[in-house]
Amino acid sequence: MSIHATDFSHHTPVTAKSFLTTVRMSLTARRQRAALAKLDDAALADIGLTRLQANIEAKRPLWDVPANWRS
Repeated sequence: MSIHATDFSHHTPVTAKSFLTTVRMSLTARRQRAALAKLDDAALADIGLTRLQANIEAKRPLWDVPANWRS
């Protein structure tokens, strides 16, 4: 029987700064999604979204931020 150690050497270490940046991005996304959910149908139409699309976006998890935010 052998015990396999997981090699995490390829992972980028989490620093306090990167952690805080991730938290800030997540809270920004949450705030923007809440604002999107409050828009009326006319305002949504102005930005090219339907109520269904806005609701789907608003219900995304806190940690699910756009990929271009993470680069």
